[in-house]
Amino acid sequence: MMDSATLDALPGFRRRLRVTPSPGQVIAALEDDYHCMAVTLRHDGAVITGVESVMERVPWTTCPGAPAVLAATFNGVALADVAARGEKKANCTHLHDLTVLAAAHITDTHPTLYDIVTCDPVDGMAIAEIRRNGVASLQVAHRNHVMEAPAAIPGLSIMKLRDWIEGLDGRQREAAKLLQWGAILANGRLIPMERQSTASRVPPNCFTFQPDNAAKAVCVGKVIDFTAAPLTPLDHFDGASFSSR
Repeated sequence: MMDSATLDALPGFRRRLRVTPSPGQVIAALEDDYHCMAVTLRHDGAVITGVESVMERVPWTTCPGAPAVLAATFNGVALADVAARGEKKANCTHLHDLTVLAAAHITDTHPTLYDIVTCDPVDGMAIAEIRRNGVASLQVAHRNHVMEAPAAIPGLSIMKLRDWIEGLDGRQREAAKLLQWGAILANGRLIPMERQSTASRVPPNCFTFQPDNAAKAVCVGKVIDFTAAPLTPLDHFDGASFSSR
């Protein structure tokens, strides 16, 4: 579809996720145009014994209330049951995804780095690629959210890829899930900010957009265009906390 070097040269959305395992805990962090946050999942090898999260950059004033909900959702849950725990819409979906990602890597001995690189549509076509530890793993293309590649999914909505993703093997399944969400979030670059400034207009699909929270949420997020700024996502995350840029 497009080689990685060409994709890197085009303006678009960028997201980085880093998973760092160590005895008794896994830290999963992410940064993209709209978010910067991390989750520390503590465990005894079988059960989650603690979930701590830090949210450095978020879109809404209500987002900082989400870590308490995350802890209530996952504390005491068996590691084997994390992915099926549910309650994603009650949580910050990004913290929830980071927790599930961290739980999937508890037996790892080395960190894992995912980079999601998308381009703004070119002649109507948007291309998104995910790289694992610097190596391209999967690339997809869609036009107005209708998939055109890879060959297994043409004509499907980008929102309706679950069956295809679940049919993939291990690492590819994880990469495909992360890439799907990154490609969906990239659409935010095409929506004027005035259309994104009222939480009550958004379906209740995360913590902030639940009716009680949406009624008081104010859009305050700092947006970083990593293709225009000389910055790299997570370049200021030291594995435990964020430092000033």
